[in-house]
Amino acid sequence: MRVLHLDSNHDILVQGLSKLGCTNVFDLKSSKEDIMAIIENHDAIVIRSRFPIDKAFLDTAQHLRFIARVGSGLENIDVAYAKSLGIEIIRSPEGNANAVGNHALAMLLGLLNNLPKGAKDIANGNWEREGNRGEELDGKTIGLIGYGHTASHFAKKLQGFDVKVLCQDILPDKGDENATQVSLADLQAQADIVSLHLPHTPETKAYMNVDFINQMAKPFWLINTSRGNQVVINDLLEAMENKTIKGAGLDVLPFEKSSFEQLDHNPQLQQLIDNPHVLLSPHVAGWTHQSKERLAQVIVDKVKGRFF
Repeated sequence: MRVLHLDSNHDILVQGLSKLGCTNVFDLKSSKEDIMAIIENHDAIVIRSRFPIDKAFLDTAQHLRFIARVGSGLENIDVAYAKSLGIEIIRSPEGNANAVGNHALAMLLGLLNNLPKGAKDIANGNWEREGNRGEELDGKTIGLIGYGHTASHFAKKLQGFDVKVLCQDILPDKGDENATQVSLADLQAQADIVSLHLPHTPETKAYMNVDFINQMAKPFWLINTSRGNQVVINDLLEAMENKTIKGAGLDVLPFEKSSFEQLDHNPQLQQLIDNPHVLLSPHVAGWTHQSKERLAQVIVDKVKGRFF
C-alpha cells in the first residue's frame, strides 16, 4: 500500500505504517493540482489541513482506500462523497483530547486570576495589585457545550475543584460521573463559565452570538478551543464592553486561514489583543509534544485494525 503524506507528522506514524508494510511517499510542498496529477498512483493519503479534499480531488484518486486526518476536524474533506466511493475516513480525536482539556483549564485559571491583565500591567510598568484581584474557581458552575473527547477530558480535570460541571449535547445520555447533562436552557440559567467543544458543522457556525449571550442568566467567562467561526467576534466584544461576558480565552479565531497556519488581517484582532480580559493562543490547545505522538499512534492503530 502506497501512502502519500501531505503534511509532516511525528515519526511514529511513518515508522508504524512501514512496519505494517506500507510504502511512505512524501510531498509536503506541491500544489493541490500537482498532487491531483499523481494521486492515482497512491492507495492512501495522510493530511492535516493543507488543502481541501473535495469532489474534484477525489474523482482523480482512482485507487484511494483511506484518508487519514491527523486530528479531529473533517471540514476540509468531503466525507460523504469519499464514503460513496468506498474510501475510509480515519481520524484521531482521541489523540489530543487530553491536551485540549489541559489548555482549556489553563485558559480558565488564567482568566479568573487576571493573568493577561496582570502581565500587561507589569509590561507597562504598573504594579497593580487591587486591580488584578482574582476569582477562585471553586463554587462556580461550568457549562460544557458539546460533550465528546475534549469536553470529557476537561470535565475530568475539573473534578479536583469544588465545582458543578454541566454538559449539553445534541445526543442523549452523554453525561457521566464528571458532568451532568442538562438542556441548553438549564445550562444558560446556571453557568458561570461556558466552554465550547463543538465539531465544525453548518449548525455550529456563529453558535456563540448575541442571542446566546442574551439568554445567559448571569455574566460569564467564555473558553473556546473548538473552531474560531463558532464565536461571533463583534458580539463577543460588545458583550465584554457591557460586561455580560467577563473574559474570554480563545485558542481559535475566525480570522485563521483554512490551513490554521496563518491569520487574515482583521481590525477586530487588534481589539482582542488590546482587551485586558482576553487571553489568546495560536490554535495550540491540542498541539503538545505528547499529543503529536498520540495523534500519530492512533492513526497507526486504526489503519492496522481496519486494513491489516
